[in-house]
Amino acid sequence: MNSFLTFKKLYSSVSNKHICLWNKLNISNFSPETVTSIPPYFSFSNTFSNFDIENILNTMTIQNDFLNEDEEKSLMDELDPYMKKLRYEFDHWDDAIHGYRETERLKWNEENTKILNRVKSVAFPSNVAPLKFVHILDLDKNGWIKPHVDATRFCGDTIAGLSLLTDSIMRLVNEKNKGLSVDIYLKRKSLYVMKGTARYDYTHEILSNENSIFKGKQVLKDRRISVICRNEPNRNEK
Repeated sequence: MNSFLTFKKLYSSVSNKHICLWNKLNISNFSPETVTSIPPYFSFSNTFSNFDIENILNTMTIQNDFLNEDEEKSLMDELDPYMKKLRYEFDHWDDAIHGYRETERLKWNEENTKILNRVKSVAFPSNVAPLKFVHILDLDKNGWIKPHVDATRFCGDTIAGLSLLTDSIMRLVNEKNKGLSVDIYLKRKSLYVMKGTARYDYTHEILSNENSIFKGKQVLKDRRISVICRNEPNRNEK
């Protein structure tokens, strides 16, 4: 379909214009005070300054247990019959993702519409228009997603994702300074909301089981489905 927002389209580097603009707008929001409370599901590299840590904590938020068991089941009951008809792909066109299948969905049943409306109410201000189509990415247990920044021509400044079926590790790496990396433990049924610095200045990826180590312990990912809401791109940006 013409409106299909594939991972191919999203796998793109963001321009420095967006990064510089965001930093100019938001640098005054952060204090130089020492960060005293880092959530246990974040693991920062030792090269992070307090300023950089605070930047991430203000632009990458996690809500554990956003879904309950019944809500996860409701989403899967609607998605699984269609997803199982698709074939996992292990030969992505630019080697960016391994072991995945994907689709988009416009219409949802009543219960799942309520769930997604709750996601959108958390992720997007009332004056921000979410994309009508919700992106569904089904990752095989042996799959992984390589570092990327979602293309600004296809989506706006906020990405909100539900993690279904399994725990996994997301890694953010600063595009200009690869020594700045943070691993994030995404628990099953959690919601992440990525915006600003985390969305524009850092690549994000889902680690393979071989590399999925969090604070010294291996986290084995099973099949993972992410239900991702994004907002409309700013059409004034080039």
